[in-house]
Amino acid sequence: MILSMIACTQASHAKQDVFQYNDERFADLQMLRYQVHGFDALTLRQKKLVYFLSEAALSGRDILWDQNGRYNLRIRQLLEAVYTDFKGDRTTSDFRAFETYLKRVWFSNGIHHHYGSEKFQPGFSEDFLRAALKTIDPAKLPIQSTLDALCAELFPIIFDPAVMPKRTNQADGQDLIQTSAANYYGPDITQAEAEDFYLRMKEADPDPTHPIMFGMNSRLIKENGQLREQVWRSGGLYGPAIDRIIYWLQQAKTVAENAKQAGVIQKLIDYYRSGDLRTFDEYTILWVQETEGDVDFTNGFTESYGDPLGMKASWEGLANFKDQAATARTEKLSANAQWFEDHSPVDPRFKKENCRGITAKVIVAAMLGGDLYPSTAIGINLPNSNWVRAEHGSKSVTIGNLTDAYNKAAHGNGFQEEFVIDQATRDLINEYGDACDDLHTDLHECLGHGSGKLLPGVDADSLKAYGSAIEEARADLFGLYYVADPKLTELGLTPNADAYKSQYYTYLMNGLMTQLVRIEPGNNIEEAHMRNRALVAHWVLDHANGAVQLIQRESKTYVQINDYAALRGLFGQLLAEIQRIKSEGDFEAARNLIETYAVKVDPTLHAEVLDRYRALNLAPYKGFINPEYIVQRDSKGDITDIQVRYGEAYDHQMLRYSRDYHFLPYVND
Repeated sequence: MILSMIACTQASHAKQDVFQYNDERFADLQMLRYQVHGFDALTLRQKKLVYFLSEAALSGRDILWDQNGRYNLRIRQLLEAVYTDFKGDRTTSDFRAFETYLKRVWFSNGIHHHYGSEKFQPGFSEDFLRAALKTIDPAKLPIQSTLDALCAELFPIIFDPAVMPKRTNQADGQDLIQTSAANYYGPDITQAEAEDFYLRMKEADPDPTHPIMFGMNSRLIKENGQLREQVWRSGGLYGPAIDRIIYWLQQAKTVAENAKQAGVIQKLIDYYRSGDLRTFDEYTILWVQETEGDVDFTNGFTESYGDPLGMKASWEGLANFKDQAATARTEKLSANAQWFEDHSPVDPRFKKENCRGITAKVIVAAMLGGDLYPSTAIGINLPNSNWVRAEHGSKSVTIGNLTDAYNKAAHGNGFQEEFVIDQATRDLINEYGDACDDLHTDLHECLGHGSGKLLPGVDADSLKAYGSAIEEARADLFGLYYVADPKLTELGLTPNADAYKSQYYTYLMNGLMTQLVRIEPGNNIEEAHMRNRALVAHWVLDHANGAVQLIQRESKTYVQINDYAALRGLFGQLLAEIQRIKSEGDFEAARNLIETYAVKVDPTLHAEVLDRYRALNLAPYKGFINPEYIVQRDSKGDITDIQVRYGEAYDHQMLRYSRDYHFLPYVND
């Protein structure tokens, strides 16, 4: 049921005896809830730590909105004011379309699609929005001079499809900065200028064997014809939000589970205060080495998918704690990391001689924030620095309660009956699919990203805009190759020698066909993870020699796998080539693979998949509504308990976050 008015949401807390994973549906999106299993069993100290880290994970929300587009914060304020204060008829088609638009903007943390990156086109008119704004107290609008001036500035951004059409453009041959709306560079910066600026910084690095990730935490701007960075730190750009993050990290430090954990939190605070990327590397090393505590977190400028050059990192936050029972699965993988590295099908020159410090666990997400909310990853492997990973190791997590929510939402929805070729294959997927999905995620995060090495002198950014998709393909291929290995049955991670086939089928079906439901007709594939899956699937199809085919039955296309063992060999061949490309920094080879196999869409197959999927009435994208944490205090104000509560409506949560976690000005120049 869609609850569009705030007044309707308050009753949603009243009954929670039955947990509901499925919640609201709008546009191409479905909102889910995740259950924080085991929170009640934590000690009071651990509950406090989770709560403080959760507040830190929410406090950087405005940062991501501004990173995604320089007008996003002002547009959010404008839209929310209409939603809460509009005094006209709320039953019209214009207002209903406005509601859907706002909910999509909330979901994507801005006016561009969270996955496809294209700008949303409103289903309501400019006249409607202009008239609605005139009914609202001007003090509630982001007006800098007059309402007419506000409309003149923002309406082209909202309504004109030619203005800022893509948040992150990846089209080959174009200036990726000038054609991207993402706010990581000043509006007058070109791609050539940015690449030259950071190349010169790298060439001047006094310690090139331990390179910092130049540009990761800054906006590059031009002043008086000179390029300079606005660093995201306390006292710098995004300072007010970062100061609030620091406040909650300081609270978390007081209840840390051990001295190492307290040291990790303090080093992150030091980094946020200085913006020094050497300090950031010191923090990541301490974070990797702290493995004793049950509660953990990520907080900071992390993933570079939103930057068209793949250098600057979006802000995200995650508070979590270990799922003790499920972690036994990932610990078996990490304990055997060297075996997997040694037996990998890649050239020995590109293998790690010593897999240091690789730890893996299954976690329970307690709070999602920034670029992990509402749409989130199901697995994480950090840090991103290649030399830190080589010398100090990495942490990998599978987010168990999120995969559980996804799985429960998917069962019985008719998708398999429509797209899987026959009942025998459906039976295979029903029996082993969820377990092998989790295992592939574990292999991808725990071992795939942590495998291999760069040759000496190779720049970690040498693959440029293709780097993210190549890296995701490398990790996926590692998982695909090993999910079929007898070693996993020996370790008790797969029940038999056939279970892996469920993963092979669903992966190829997704890469060749069903992920196309996320692409608008006429568009190419742009998002890095989608390019990764398309690359793997189409390369394998092109080299399969009959091992896998796309066939027609009653005018419908299906994936048919004729030789699963041969597929494993093909995954190994492609893994070897992609590892070579990564290790040698072979930009042209990366470009050729991506542009040949990962970008173009067959329009006939695309139209068919869209029609079949539309008939199922399913949402191609899903995201999460966070739980709330209710703090109980005694007469002195001391915390005596913290309880987790579910049921907050989507619109209520978004408006509450805009009220309680709005720390940045509407214009961040």
